Amino acid sequence: MTKRPNTPTLDRVHTPDDLRAMDDRSLGLVADELRAEVISAVSETGGHLGSSLGVVELSVALHAVFNTPFDKVVWDVGHQCYPHKILTARRDRIRTLRQEGGLSGFTKRSESPYDPFGAAHSSTSISAALGFTMGRDLGQPTGDAIAVIGDGSISAGMAYEAMNNAGSEGKRLFVILNDNEMSIAPPVGAMSSYLSGLYAGNTPFAALNDLAEGFESALPGPLRDGARRARQLVTGTPGTGGTLFEELGFSYIGPIDGHDMNQLLPVLRAARSRATGPVLIHCCTVKGKGYAPAEGSADKYHGVSKFDVATGAQSKAKSNAPSYTSVFGSTLCNLAEADPKIVAVTAAMPSGTGLDKMQMRFPKRVFDVGIAEQHGVTFAAGMAASGLRPFCAIYSTFLQRGYDQVVHDVALQKLPVRFAIDRAGLVGADGATHAGSFDIGYMVALPNMTVMAAADEAELARMVVTAAEYDDGPIAFRYPRGEGTGAVIDERPQAIEIGKGRLVREGHDVAILSFGAHLEECLRAADDLAARGISATVADARFAKPLDRPLIHQLARHHKALITVEQGSVGGFGAMVLHDLANQGGLDRGLAVRTMTLPDRFIDHASPSAMYEDAGLTRVDIVATALQAVGVFDRPEGIPAE
Repeated sequence: MTKRPNTPTLDRVHTPDDLRAMDDRSLGLVADELRAEVISAVSETGGHLGSSLGVVELSVALHAVFNTPFDKVVWDVGHQCYPHKILTARRDRIRTLRQEGGLSGFTKRSESPYDPFGAAHSSTSISAALGFTMGRDLGQPTGDAIAVIGDGSISAGMAYEAMNNAGSEGKRLFVILNDNEMSIAPPVGAMSSYLSGLYAGNTPFAALNDLAEGFESALPGPLRDGARRARQLVTGTPGTGGTLFEELGFSYIGPIDGHDMNQLLPVLRAARSRATGPVLIHCCTVKGKGYAPAEGSADKYHGVSKFDVATGAQSKAKSNAPSYTSVFGSTLCNLAEADPKIVAVTAAMPSGTGLDKMQMRFPKRVFDVGIAEQHGVTFAAGMAASGLRPFCAIYSTFLQRGYDQVVHDVALQKLPVRFAIDRAGLVGADGATHAGSFDIGYMVALPNMTVMAAADEAELARMVVTAAEYDDGPIAFRYPRGEGTGAVIDERPQAIEIGKGRLVREGHDVAILSFGAHLEECLRAADDLAARGISATVADARFAKPLDRPLIHQLARHHKALITVEQGSVGGFGAMVLHDLANQGGLDRGLAVRTMTLPDRFIDHASPSAMYEDAGLTRVDIVATALQAVGVFDRPEGIPAE
């Protein structure tokens, strides 16, 4: 076990009330000891280390200055909240972080009154904080609202919608911009450059103003005035030192050093005592601050497994098979070598989606749009309309944010955008906020959409090829987090016939029809059934849309029961099968049909296997469902009788 750090000053802090009773020197000591405690705890649990180390001083200062939990601190994304949790009466549980039954890795309303708003997706904090502000001004028992948002999160459109609204309302509201010049990947886009310019003293804007003013002077009067107003909105009003944030109605303070308590504390106190309207405080921080291995890492130790504090070496298990993500990335990269029309889009996750391989090989054909899934989807649609073959690689849970664009800009126009849906199904320690539970249902509902799911890494490689060759509309393929099953991947994977599943094992009593990565569990269940004298057919559907109707009706005709199994919510693949059987008379012959899906509730963080056990999707559950469906009530051990 890692030696626990010596933290005599932090030991005096049980709630933020204790911070508010300390002098500034003691608060500085708390910050130093808090950093050591975060490093020690995360070395035992794994988690989001770099982002948490970057806000240690800010966490101490906010709770020392504001009257939390009456005042509401809303952390954007929430993966930087470990110091906050330690300071808010949860230090005794911090080493249960992201473990089954332990603390969430994000803010969570049900966990503590100091977590006023749950978050694990980005760019929501300003909207939520403005909601608290309006509640306060309409008589609700709440104090000031403080949104803490990173430079990566503030690149998303939702943050600007909220700032635009907040500026027009003019209410007292605090936004802390945590600018570490790095989100999960290096930041991209004009906003990153803009913040860097502010930090450097605005010299880039002086040159821009000179150039723009010369251009404007040559325009006719009405056009000249319009051009000047547009420039001023972006660069700030000439002569006033204004910023984009001030043009949106915020008082701007900064940049300040987010690790210097001698700057943080006076600025926060002054803002709290004097503010009458919305205020943005620009804090510059270092991701991974105070821990050399994190500061020296390319991703600043954004997400880590358990590690050795002395060396920073992570204790990741040796992989027996490539991850699904790496199989996708490698296959796409190979296809892009032969087809110059293949391009790829990621929303701030090039390494998380496996596109970093193609990005290194073909940097001009991989586009990181930042935390902007809506834009990314429509951007891909535009490229498809131009004749390119775009792959839009987005985690299932994040694709939800671009769903209107999938409907309106892609499916409605039947544009051949290829959606690579990573992290499908339950994902483990990140919990319900990151689970890929709903993509089957929300994709199969769309006309023109083709939906596939990979049973193993070899099937995934074939589906990448299938998607690359498919030009008759949008196509999506989903696959889970983590390593594959060890399936042998063909050197030259071949495309799959659209709408064609496959028989994996033939029997005659019960048919188990799997969609996606639960196929191996279905095969194990078939083994257990065989030991009980029940013969099971196992099929891999491959497609939820279009369905392999001949395969489904063959299974329905020749078995007593048909069970569908999927790593998705109610309303997905099983619903499609039931709908088809009902409309085609497949249920008229007394066929027993059972659909096994994720339950109609959110499932808390645990290991993926424990989460699927909670969901009722283990081999034992499949066996029990099959026995009940064929009328055998000798239930497997561990399954209670109904």
